[in-house]
Amino acid sequence: MTQEIVFHALDWVSSHSCFSDLAVALLGLFIFSYVLQRLTNKGPTIWPVIGIIPSLILHINDVYDWVTTSLIKTGGTFYYRGMWMSGTYGVITSNPANIEYMLKTRFKYFPKGKYYRERFHDLLGDGIFNADDELWKEQRRIANSEMHAGRFVDYSLHTIQDLVHHKLLQVIAKLADSGDCIDLQEVFLRFTFDNICTLTFGVDPGCLALDLPEVPFAKAFEEATELSTLRFLVPPFIWKPMKFFGVGSQKRLKEAVRTVHDFVEQMVANRRIELRKVGSMYDRSDLLSRLIESKNPDHQGEKNHFSNTFLRDFCISFILAGRDTSSVALAWFFWLIHKNPQVESKILSEINEILSHRNSSKEEPTDVVFTKEELKKMVYLQAALSESLRLYPSVQIDFKEALEKEVFPDGTVVEKGAQVYFCAYSMGRMESIWGKDCLEFKPERWMKDGQFVNENQFKYAVFNGGPRLCVGKKFAYMQMKMVAASILLRYSVKVVEGHNAVPKLTTTLYMKNGLLVTLKRRSG
Repeated sequence: MTQEIVFHALDWVSSHSCFSDLAVALLGLFIFSYVLQRLTNKGPTIWPVIGIIPSLILHINDVYDWVTTSLIKTGGTFYYRGMWMSGTYGVITSNPANIEYMLKTRFKYFPKGKYYRERFHDLLGDGIFNADDELWKEQRRIANSEMHAGRFVDYSLHTIQDLVHHKLLQVIAKLADSGDCIDLQEVFLRFTFDNICTLTFGVDPGCLALDLPEVPFAKAFEEATELSTLRFLVPPFIWKPMKFFGVGSQKRLKEAVRTVHDFVEQMVANRRIELRKVGSMYDRSDLLSRLIESKNPDHQGEKNHFSNTFLRDFCISFILAGRDTSSVALAWFFWLIHKNPQVESKILSEINEILSHRNSSKEEPTDVVFTKEELKKMVYLQAALSESLRLYPSVQIDFKEALEKEVFPDGTVVEKGAQVYFCAYSMGRMESIWGKDCLEFKPERWMKDGQFVNENQFKYAVFNGGPRLCVGKKFAYMQMKMVAASILLRYSVKVVEGHNAVPKLTTTLYMKNGLLVTLKRRSG
């Protein structure tokens, strides 16, 4: 009898309702949800089913500034949720205390997590940038050991000097003499790719040749990185079937990854053959050679080398870390220098003061090759680069995954499995962190008594923080200072009038339209 009543009720509802009634009901639900959100939530509206997506679409052209405004309104932290079934939900924060809690205090409970790893796994495998727990610890130990060894530090300086003076300045001279405007960001991307490949493999791929050729490995690496990043914007119930059936962007990603892996695996195979023939890598200082010749501490006895897969994944992560970050930082730096000529004048004064102590008074600017000691003395240049990174951090937003339910220092409850984003871009624009002049490009904030002063790494999260603090930070500054000083000494760099310098929506803060500039040789 009860079943009959239920069926009669359902039949009555279906016969007395129509699509318009359903539409009105859904509209009412959305309006009610919006009003409730406005009353209870200071952050972006989280709609039923579609989550934060409408707000994101409305601000797609200024998403970083929108996130910043939302963080300021909420006091530094707000909740978000993505589309239903997307698996994206959690917290976005810019609170230094929360960031320290996550990156240091409770470090082991906030790994990169499965959500991040599976999106980059095809390209990075289990490389250091895509690893957690013991696997990450081992690779971190190796990276620290190799990158801070005196032999590798000297090799790094030599490769930068060689590439700047025999490649970068040659290309810039050719482009300057042509009188045409150039995309300086593209030039820097080519430079850093050649530089990091030389450090990693001892092989220059030739992106910075005078004719600026298209290099298959470089092109495939860029495409694989961008298409892997796309997985963060597309729900898994879309990109995973595309991957399974090998269609669309996932097909292109597979092809690009194959090109990258084939290149790196060939490098590994060639170096192993060379080691067997020669018996030693003593004459080589690149990362791959050092790793192939080193012992694997997990085994005993004779030299038990790391597997080919380990070497491939480790090297690809190393290239990813070194390719984009410095080049993007340099592009924003030169744009800010153009807008603040007084800073450029101070940098030039510092460079000329340092050069005045050289023994040779007849040395022409075109012949100057900066030494490691001279680069260390460029403290105002380092302050200007740090200030540029404060406003335009290369990695503008990063995230971790909570393994347990947590409560942040500001009282925010983080559920188990939630993603926690921290936004370095927003932090650099918050008065509560940097003061009322936070939007000004002011290198002086990094100087005290004529010396450069570091900031708290959780206030200035540009290089990550805690145990995952960027192992290549010193190298990055050395590289950027060498490039910036070498160019500024020789050329006046002017951004093309009307050029629209805006960030691109990617995991690295590229300039969406590149950096179009003209270059003019300095007299004398």
